[in-house]
Amino acid sequence: MYENQLTIQKKINFEGLGLHSGEIVKMSIFPSEINSGIVFQRTDIKDSEPIKAHWSNITSANLCSKISNQKGVSISTIEHLMFAIYSFGITNLLIKINAPEVPILDGSAKVFVDKFFEIGTKKQNEKLQNIFITKTFEVKEGNKFIKYEPTNTNFLEIDYTIDYNDQLIKKQRFLLKDVQKNFKQVSDCRTFCHQDDLEKIFAMGLAKGGSLDNAIVIAGNKILNQKGLIYKDEFVRHKILDCIGDLYLSGYFIKGKITCSQGGHELTAKLLKKIFSNNRNYSHKLSNVINNYNSKNKLNNYSSTQAVV
Repeated sequence: MYENQLTIQKKINFEGLGLHSGEIVKMSIFPSEINSGIVFQRTDIKDSEPIKAHWSNITSANLCSKISNQKGVSISTIEHLMFAIYSFGITNLLIKINAPEVPILDGSAKVFVDKFFEIGTKKQNEKLQNIFITKTFEVKEGNKFIKYEPTNTNFLEIDYTIDYNDQLIKKQRFLLKDVQKNFKQVSDCRTFCHQDDLEKIFAMGLAKGGSLDNAIVIAGNKILNQKGLIYKDEFVRHKILDCIGDLYLSGYFIKGKITCSQGGHELTAKLLKKIFSNNRNYSHKLSNVINNYNSKNKLNNYSSTQAVV
């Protein structure tokens, strides 16, 4: 596990379509100073203020993750990029982008991951800050839920279930243990949709840039993509990819266990706000956690997380 803050070795450029906007997007990612965090900058808006990738900036959006600054300038579909940044333990970046949406590329995080491998990361002379989450938190909406539980491990694991009333996906479950160690198990898994839902999505003004090159399309019991699936359970694996990217909006490398059923971007955002909107829910000092748990005789249940500050 990474002990120091990290950035990248040098500038990286990306270009591609925005999935929902359909616009050509040019995006450059720059190394950044210690304690700066992950910050987006819209270059298509004059004198635009930066947008920090943080749970407090999450804005309601359909079918993607979206953050906005105080002036309402936003950037959306950030989840795949945030997954890649999290997976490499990167804590400080400046991301300049000329459109309101991160390019979708192949519909997964693979292109981002491959580029980070190629460019490499740079260790910075500042330690990561530790926090300790001591409680269980859960958000429920009907048959959907997402739950965080503290554990005595020093990694994040995600147990995710989806259950579609269709002929192909049906019910799938995947457990990803030690996310930062095993992120390649989900990094190449693509976003997906049912052909029957496309008219509704188009009517919402979304998926203008969608194609078989950047999404799995399901028609009945068939996959329309010529090369088919990468994994039989690629659908639930992609949901885990999205969840990890969204969780990094916490500003921390969360440790513990996430259990989710039928979740999505909005539910994960609500969980983050439930945990981090009250600083009594976590501590920056292990001694405080031990004292608290001694009083409850629950010493073995605390969970360590590392911060992006």
